[in-house]
Amino acid sequence: MKRNIKKVAVIGSGIMGSGIACHFANIGVEVILLDIAPNELTESEINKGLTLESKLVRNRLVNDHLLTALKSKPSPIYHQSFASRISTGNTTDDMAKIASCDWIIEVVVERLDIKKSVFEQIEKYRKPGTLITSNTSGIPIHFMSEGRSDDFQKHFCGTHFFNPARYLKLFEIIPGPQTSSEVLDFLSGYGEKFLGKTSVVAKDSPAFIGNRIGIFGIMSLFHQVKELDLTIEEVDKLTGPVIGRPKSATFRTVDVVGLDTLVHVANGIYENCKTDEVLELFKLPDFINKMMENNWLGSKTNQGFYKKEGKEILSLDLNTLEYRAAKKASFATLELTKSIDKSIDRFKVLITGKDKAGEFYRKNFASMFNYCSNRIPEITDTYYKIDDAMKAGFGWENGPFEIWDAIGVQKGIELMQAEGYQPANWVTEMLASGNSSFYSVKDGATYFYNIDNNQTEKIPGQDAFIILNNIRESKKVWNNSESIITDLGDGIINLEFTSKMNSIGAGVLQGINKAIDMAEKGYEGLVIGNQGTNFSVGANLAMIFMLAVEQEYDELNMAIKMFQDTMMRCRYSAIPVIAAPHGMTLGGGCELTMHSDRAVAAAETYIGLVEFGVGVIPGGGGSKEMALRASDLFRKNDVELNVLQEYFLTVGMAKVATSAYEAFDIGVLQKGRDIVVVNKDRQIATAKQVALQMANQGYTQPVRRNDIKVLGKQALGMFLVGTDQMVAGQFISEHDQKIANKLAYVMAGGDLSEPNLVSEQYLLDLEREAFLSLCSERKTLERIQFMLTKGKPLRN
Repeated sequence: MKRNIKKVAVIGSGIMGSGIACHFANIGVEVILLDIAPNELTESEINKGLTLESKLVRNRLVNDHLLTALKSKPSPIYHQSFASRISTGNTTDDMAKIASCDWIIEVVVERLDIKKSVFEQIEKYRKPGTLITSNTSGIPIHFMSEGRSDDFQKHFCGTHFFNPARYLKLFEIIPGPQTSSEVLDFLSGYGEKFLGKTSVVAKDSPAFIGNRIGIFGIMSLFHQVKELDLTIEEVDKLTGPVIGRPKSATFRTVDVVGLDTLVHVANGIYENCKTDEVLELFKLPDFINKMMENNWLGSKTNQGFYKKEGKEILSLDLNTLEYRAAKKASFATLELTKSIDKSIDRFKVLITGKDKAGEFYRKNFASMFNYCSNRIPEITDTYYKIDDAMKAGFGWENGPFEIWDAIGVQKGIELMQAEGYQPANWVTEMLASGNSSFYSVKDGATYFYNIDNNQTEKIPGQDAFIILNNIRESKKVWNNSESIITDLGDGIINLEFTSKMNSIGAGVLQGINKAIDMAEKGYEGLVIGNQGTNFSVGANLAMIFMLAVEQEYDELNMAIKMFQDTMMRCRYSAIPVIAAPHGMTLGGGCELTMHSDRAVAAAETYIGLVEFGVGVIPGGGGSKEMALRASDLFRKNDVELNVLQEYFLTVGMAKVATSAYEAFDIGVLQKGRDIVVVNKDRQIATAKQVALQMANQGYTQPVRRNDIKVLGKQALGMFLVGTDQMVAGQFISEHDQKIANKLAYVMAGGDLSEPNLVSEQYLLDLEREAFLSLCSERKTLERIQFMLTKGKPLRN
């Protein structure tokens, strides 16, 4: 039976419920969000003469919760207009509305009695065949469905979203005793394709997969911190980006999530997993109990492991439980990994450390390998689901079994034995069967060892994806130190940047030109995309800074011209060029996206022309392109200046879209040309299909534009008056004004006496001249240097 999800009901509008409602609205689904009606009036409601029967009062809780969610940062919604897809109500008056819904999601408080009473109400109104799921983070699914009808139980299971629902990719699906396989297959596919999630089917065991392993990891660190006499700064240094984990690492993450949330899950595991071989580890250490007593729960109470006082961040000393100035953490072992770019390649080095860091990693990985391997088959039958859950739910770049593979399975066993652990039987059997690793790659697909039959099998669900890591070596057709060209098959090649943060320097520009050369001679199209954290943070600032400081202006002029010419080559080549932006797509990365034939953007794309922040204007065709796009929107009898001003302000205010959908508003993506994909894992495959489609439809190289209407002095005068007023009002500095005036000159087409039609090259020459002149300014160099050393913009 084919299911279509047109309308979803979310029961419970707290942080999680509102977040889930927003994410369904993100993907275009109509949502009914319900919560209880209040049982008493607020002072303001009394003053307004409202009663408990007034609709405003009855829907107050749900409306307040949704409004709070929509105002929160980072936003749970791709675009504020999408909130109109959500209607609100209360469970007393509006429960009958769920009869029109295709999926009902319960997100009420974590109490079994309350959940069961909600399901009783749902049963009265739902139509047969409707999906019902619970977002519980730990209550056993089989308890919740007890006493419900056969049809209810067949269509009921757990669907555990991680908070925040928009940003964290893990979607755990937990079947109940009667859940039909059709429902599980549907939810798995829907999670991946529509919600953009990593769907993981888990067993109905306490805390499921993600939280069981994640909380184990944090609780073991709570105990290790005392054993190894480490400070919280040292643990956060050791468990952050160096091992491919988020910057918030361990203690900062707990502060953000809330210590009470962590304690709730840890207590649940301690009470419900009496056969767990490390049960005592889930018992809260004294310092955690004391913090709970003091209500030091993290960000929600303004203090936890860290506390902000004025501009200073203080850290908690776990021995004295007093706050002190933060101490910088450094370890010799970490210095050894500075030249190793990929976190997966660092693990072999980290475990050899002779200092406290080396000891920490040996102990930490040994206990993690031991715990994870012993959870099979308790929480899942296949270990790759543990890796998937930790990557998608906790932001780890590498799952526990991938880390074990990177160290070497045998070496991992030696670490475990040194700490008194023995490997699980299935690991020993795997090695005995001739498999020396957990994963292998064949024909671009990842294979795993199936414990049930001692065979390696392809991980299911990969066919919709192209995984660049799996084909990079076997399908590579060209590379230099900053880029790789890979054959994606069917006549399409992919160019991937490999420079630091995928910045665009000489090596990347050479790669783009080489890829277009190759595609024009022997392929059908080109995709420019990667599967790193970010698409590209922009041009190589260090190179620009060096040339400007040494006053090598001719060389700098050539470098900018090379950048501009390369962007124009993306626009004017004989084959379709598709950009696949995601994550940070800033400056030059944004310019590349704007100059490709089409963009296939991940929904989580943070894109904009940010050059003002480093004291220059967009110099790789971005300023020209914004003038061109404004010109294309000029309509007869419209006030053309207003249109141009919008585009001028987008650049001048260095606006960055916080989703691909917002990028349409600021003009860097274009409706009818560019498309958005919610699941980043599908992005390269989708971009390949778009390139093929354009090629098959008969792609013809576009003709260069010479019909761009510029407004000359009419626009320039307005912009100059505007920047004068901004300086007078002390909204911008004099150097900001200088940059803005240079941009105004370019986007107005110079000081022409009247509106005129000009070519792209005319505007590119103005743009390059303005960029170069700004690079000779001391204050611009100060801004670039500050960005390079501090990683944030300087206002001077």
